[in-house]
Amino acid sequence: MKRLLLVGIAVVFLAGCAGVGNKIIADETEATVGQKIVEGKTSKADITNMYGQPKRISPTRTGENWIYVYSHASAKAINYVPVVNLFTGGSDVTTKTLVVSFDKNGVVLKSTLRETSEEVRRGIGS
Repeated sequence: MKRLLLVGIAVVFLAGCAGVGNKIIADETEATVGQKIVEGKTSKADITNMYGQPKRISPTRTGENWIYVYSHASAKAINYVPVVNLFTGGSDVTTKTLVVSFDKNGVVLKSTLRETSEEVRRGIGS
């Protein structure tokens, strides 16, 4: 009985998670990106092989930026409490953004991985 209850709780919490975007960068860190992308050496073809097509391409004076984004939302536990969830609730959202800057020859000038977290609230009490 106890095991069934734990499995039920786990299912409820796992059902409250969602990821959107380029899942390849979900587990990346600044260190892993730094090991894979070598400034002055890594090419556009290399980046495409590692991360696929970018979400956005922005032209710059010196070349262009490729932007990859992944967001993951986890529902708050309070969302599953009857009646209380009418007044408050929401989710925690973590977003990773990888920006790769290329020169006019298609070689990496710089890469930056940024991770942000925010709380999204909903309900009457928000």
